[in-house]
Amino acid sequence: MHERYYYTYIVASRSLTLYIGMTGDLDKRIFEHKNKVLEGFSAEYNCNRLVWFERYAHASSAIAREKQLKGWTRAKKIALIKKSNPTLVDLSEAWYTPEELVGAKK
Repeated sequence: MHERYYYTYIVASRSLTLYIGMTGDLDKRIFEHKNKVLEGFSAEYNCNRLVWFERYAHASSAIAREKQLKGWTRAKKIALIKKSNPTLVDLSEAWYTPEELVGAKK
């Protein structure tokens, strides 16, 4: 049987505006952020670089973590990101070809 996972993630703009989300399909959701498929905060502020994520077996756990992180201070969020990604690289940089990212703002 195929296991399903859920993710809590943080995407950032180059100027470190942060967006926190939860999804059952991280690859698809990050693609949507990069190509501004959905209107809203992340598209408006160019939050399209995956800088942090955690995987969960249950959607309820991912949702609870998302809510927890949204309640944190900006400094605490940045510290969490830097703990596993000290240089704040885009963890999804190699996930897509340039042709797939035609509309993406890097």
